[in-house]
Amino acid sequence: MTSLFPASLTDLAARVVAENAAAGRKVVLAESCTGGLVCAAITEIPGSSEVLERGFVTYSNEAKIESLGVSAELIDTFGAVSVAVAWGMARGALQHSDADVAVAITGIAGPGGGSETKPVGTVVFACALRGQNENDISAEQKNFDPSLSRSEIRQEAALAALELLLP
Repeated sequence: MTSLFPASLTDLAARVVAENAAAGRKVVLAESCTGGLVCAAITEIPGSSEVLERGFVTYSNEAKIESLGVSAELIDTFGAVSVAVAWGMARGALQHSDADVAVAITGIAGPGGGSETKPVGTVVFACALRGQNENDISAEQKNFDPSLSRSEIRQEAALAALELLLP
């Protein structure tokens, strides 16, 4: 099969589609630094319409606030690339969709934009399940090698997000 993406992305996306379809689960993505890459990888797979409910590309802080209901105070206090904001993005994606599971991604793909406390390669993920107590939404920060290219960091982030979508 000819694909826009490397086999590592399409192979994992195929697992996400197959396993979520078998589980009867719909997924939603809230993407910032990946800019829709995770949704694009999923829609590369035949049958993805059974699984992908929708995707939000909320690259700006305003989009996170308007589309997902992330609190401006969270962004001001912790920054857009933070566990708190990823948590808010995942929660908002579930609230604004009919999906069963949401994954949010926010980060710094570079080459600029990093800081001493949040260097290039810092990406935060959150995963929320419908019906789950909001306190149980999981979020974690990963620090990818800052010497990777922007594309490589985005690809690594997409792979990590796809892993979180597996049942």
